[in-house]
Amino acid sequence: MNKALEAKQQLIQINQHLVEQYQHNTPIATLITQRTVKIDALLIDTWYQFGLEQHPLALVAVGGYGRKELHPQSDIDLLIITPPSVSTDAKQLIGQFITFLWDAGLAIGHSVRSVKQTLEQALADITIATNLIEARLISGQADAFNQLYQCIREKNFWPSSEFYLAKTQEQTDRHAKANAFDLEPNLKNCPGGLRDIQTIAWVAIHHFDAVNLQELVAYEYLDTTELNELIECRDFLWELRFALHSIANRDENRLLFDLQRQVADFLGYEDQTQLAVEQLMKKYYRTVRRVMELNQMLLQLFKSATLGHTQTLPVQSINAQFQRRGSYIELLQPGLFKQQTACILTLFLHVAKNSNIQAIYASTLRELRNARRSLTAPLQDDPQCRKVFMDILKHPRGITALSLMHKHGILSSYLPAWRSIEGQMQFDLFHAYTVDEHTHRLLQNIDRFSQPDQKDEFPLGGILMSQLPKKGLLVLGAIFHDIGKGRGGDHSKLGAVDALKFCKLHGLNDHDGRLVAWLVEHHLIMSVTAQRRDISDPDVVSLFAEKVRDTVHLSYLYCLTVADICATNNKAWNNWKGSLLRELYFSTQRVLARGKETPVDAEARISESQAKAKKELLRRGVRDKGLDPLWARFKPKYFLQHQPNQIAWHAEAIIKHQNDNEPIVLMSKHTTRGGTELFIYSKDKPKLFATVMTVLDNKNINVHDANIMATRDGYVLDTFVILEQDGEPLTQLSRIQSIKKALVKAIATENPKLPKFRKLARIMKPFNVATHVSFLPSVKHGTSMMELHTLDSPGLLAKVGDTLYRCEVRLLSAKITTIGERAEDFFILQTRDGQALGESKKQQLIEAMHLTLKQIN
Repeated sequence: MNKALEAKQQLIQINQHLVEQYQHNTPIATLITQRTVKIDALLIDTWYQFGLEQHPLALVAVGGYGRKELHPQSDIDLLIITPPSVSTDAKQLIGQFITFLWDAGLAIGHSVRSVKQTLEQALADITIATNLIEARLISGQADAFNQLYQCIREKNFWPSSEFYLAKTQEQTDRHAKANAFDLEPNLKNCPGGLRDIQTIAWVAIHHFDAVNLQELVAYEYLDTTELNELIECRDFLWELRFALHSIANRDENRLLFDLQRQVADFLGYEDQTQLAVEQLMKKYYRTVRRVMELNQMLLQLFKSATLGHTQTLPVQSINAQFQRRGSYIELLQPGLFKQQTACILTLFLHVAKNSNIQAIYASTLRELRNARRSLTAPLQDDPQCRKVFMDILKHPRGITALSLMHKHGILSSYLPAWRSIEGQMQFDLFHAYTVDEHTHRLLQNIDRFSQPDQKDEFPLGGILMSQLPKKGLLVLGAIFHDIGKGRGGDHSKLGAVDALKFCKLHGLNDHDGRLVAWLVEHHLIMSVTAQRRDISDPDVVSLFAEKVRDTVHLSYLYCLTVADICATNNKAWNNWKGSLLRELYFSTQRVLARGKETPVDAEARISESQAKAKKELLRRGVRDKGLDPLWARFKPKYFLQHQPNQIAWHAEAIIKHQNDNEPIVLMSKHTTRGGTELFIYSKDKPKLFATVMTVLDNKNINVHDANIMATRDGYVLDTFVILEQDGEPLTQLSRIQSIKKALVKAIATENPKLPKFRKLARIMKPFNVATHVSFLPSVKHGTSMMELHTLDSPGLLAKVGDTLYRCEVRLLSAKITTIGERAEDFFILQTRDGQALGESKKQQLIEAMHLTLKQIN
């Protein structure tokens, strides 16, 4: 075996030994240092092996390797210092040295420069300068390294003010590219990650010429408690990175979905009330929030104490306890938060009252953190604190204050139940944020509805928000709507109990307390009804109206529902959902205004729709001679479920169509319920729904609504609402033509077979969504309502359609809902002879669905 292979085997053994040591509870910091020592020894041995010690060269560790932080697959950053002129022999040996290290399996990042060249590069590039601050000599010429070492510690080498500005700008740019609460966070680069800890160290160590964080306590830059917290957070992030590298066997810093379960197992988490992976991620999100707060405070303290930032900010008195310094609020009486805990809440009330205040001054934040840690009971137990909190809640800018309270851990210090949802993630693709961050964003959305510049996007929300009797009740409903998550059981019911207790403790009257509790318990009902039920059915709307009870509850519920959906992820809200919710709101409002639903006069509605459609057709120049024979073929349900403009559009196309043996495929130019309407007229044939779904799936189209109707003489009148993957209607003409052409061709094919669908995406593979098929009590005689919950996989609807065909079941309509990795679809079904499904047929269908879909779960 050659030496490179021997070295490679040695590295594998080193990593295996480190994993074994971790499993025997060796501290992570010890393991990181051990690997550095082993790599140092390997490099020194190789340096001598190639005879490089005989040349005037220095081998220097820089960057993470320089500060002795090496994980199993970390890059090895090296600087080889050379004299101004390098011999050919030395160049060849350096090349062989680097090649050997690559062959041995080390990821080498290297530069070969003289001291002068190194300094020139460092002065021009903050990243190179930062790497050099942590440089240490491994082997070779000490004189050359010492010369470099002294130069980078001179005052004119990146003065502290310039270095600070460059590093904080670097951090700002990095934060702009990533979210602290990403579902697949990057341990190094996300806000609150390892880079944020390093940034704190870099600016301070460079200024004080310190060696490590521990030395900064002596300079009173941070206290012992803060140092311990930083190290605790760093060590946990190190454990995650160590596990990631060991499992992925590469320099992987992203907590990818397909690795999260393995990392949780590696670190010893076990499934309990919460999944092991959810426990792991909860600790991660709580850790990065702590790092973000420390980073903000310590960098601001550095700027104030060292760079003279304090003198440049204008000061305005608030009262004897607080003042505004620039855009910061500052405490004037040290120790006040511990002496009078209500003053903690008073600080945030001033934030609500003063729109110029955006953040907490660093010295005040340090006082707040110390007071927060010393609390022995929830702040809500103090009557004075309750009074101030209610003042915040009632203030027009109260949500701004609540946001800052959430950011700095005061909301959880006030409300014990909030603490349990801090960092609580849900292992799915739908909820893009932790429960507390989702709720925080929901609150901000409520605030947005009141802003004039948002009225175009949320016109109804803006109107209703201004009409709500008490906006604070909506805010409370938002705070508690998901507070029961992670405990097991129905989170809506658990949250409603918490909300009612809170309202009683804070002196709200019974009516207001019951309203808040009702909002929490029923916060999902409007979304579910709009997206998963046929809201064109008066019985569905009437049933929803009974649960809502009055227009006040309806208005509160609408605002909470829209804000909730928008806060779930950046793709959850679209015009389709907005249209459905508005339609349900106004339909319910009409029912409530009448007191109770009156029977629908079907004949009158049909006559009215036909008359309006005829008028529109005449306007377009279509004679009505062929209309009556055409409409005589249609069943009454068609005219009840379509608007006059749709009826006219369909009729014109059918009348002008020359060949009844060929299908008609139309796509609307104008949006229908926020999407593109697809209309298909064709002779009925086997597997038609499955065929259409196959084409749309292959074209990467999302289907949200399906109405399947048959004429009296064996034709279909099928309408679908379709959207692009980004939630927008179809607008590109060439794409529309391509889809229409593919549909016509597929429909004309006799007895088509389901094709092979594309493979399940990587991000979906970690999720195990069990298929669940259930039947609901039907609101319409002669129909059955089926719900299907399963993994959202390629070709799902085509497979469902094929299964319905094989079970001899007719599909009348479908509501298609995708929630992250989950498909939660609703179907209205009949037997082929127009009857509701009997128990044996239901059981047959359930078994067939499980058999069809088990291969994708």
